[in-house]
Amino acid sequence: MITGLFLVFCPVSAADAISTISAGNTVFIGEQGLDITAVMDGDTTLGWWASGAPIASASPDKTISVPNPGSFMFYPTDFQTNTGTWYRMKSATTANGTAFNVVDPYLDIKIEDTTVSTDVTNKWIPTDDELRFRIDTNLVQMLQRNSVSAVPITIKVRSPDGTLLNALVSKSGQTTSLVDYRVTTSPQYTGSIWGTSNRAMYPVGTYSVWAECNVNSLKDNYNQAGKTVSTTVTVLNQDQNPLIGNKGYVTNPTTSTPEATTRTPTPTVTTVVTTSPPPTTVSIPAATATAESPAATTLPATAAVPAVPTTHTPGFGAGLVILSLCVCLLLFLNKH
Repeated sequence: MITGLFLVFCPVSAADAISTISAGNTVFIGEQGLDITAVMDGDTTLGWWASGAPIASASPDKTISVPNPGSFMFYPTDFQTNTGTWYRMKSATTANGTAFNVVDPYLDIKIEDTTVSTDVTNKWIPTDDELRFRIDTNLVQMLQRNSVSAVPITIKVRSPDGTLLNALVSKSGQTTSLVDYRVTTSPQYTGSIWGTSNRAMYPVGTYSVWAECNVNSLKDNYNQAGKTVSTTVTVLNQDQNPLIGNKGYVTNPTTSTPEATTRTPTPTVTTVVTTSPPPTTVSIPAATATAESPAATTLPATAAVPAVPTTHTPGFGAGLVILSLCVCLLLFLNKH
């Protein structure tokens, strides 16, 4: 019975703690149902000075009546332009001590790829990478309040088909709830809670992500992007980089080899032919002349070997001898 009663009343106690304000605590525009009884210490009026501190014998620049300190609301219309320190008033011009510090809330979320340690907010992620979220907010100042150990912030993830996801599954199969995620510091990292490789759970497409805080009806009363609701960011989950135009190159890397081979010779040939025609024309005859020089040298040497005068001289002499013999023979015959 005691255990049952503890489980029943524990959430109520936590809610009371986060809505119970002590003197000097930080409160946020939009909060309602706050118990500021201890803050007022019997006074019924709050005062605010533009200078940030009470001025002697001068009325505050803004005053607000507190008829019910047990359930007080920080209306945006009353406090949005009057942030800073507020005081409880003993009289119309006399402050009776610090009440609380009013702050404009802010909330931001980013997406990080833990597989490659990169911020992928509004970018692209490949299959099989794991993601985590980073939450930045000043709402952690609620931890100043007695017995408050964490600020519940809900992370919203909308899939490409419009389904709103309440939890995410990591690569190892661990499920993490996104509802009232406990934030204790800023920045707050969730850890690698989203494994993108499960296509049955996380199909290809663009996912929208944002965070919101509705503690003490913050979001209900002050629903502004960047304050109680973060700006919506996206992440594109797909198998290939959308920035690469040649999708075949990514899907089938083997096609890259012929493409590279084809392109490399083409500019090389074009460059040689275009840039060097004159040198090529000149150097070809030079090479030909050089190659033919030995042949030219050999031909005259071969022609000189017969030595025309040497070959003809003996033949010519023999002819003269025969001719002389013939003449002598004729002369001899004539005498006889």
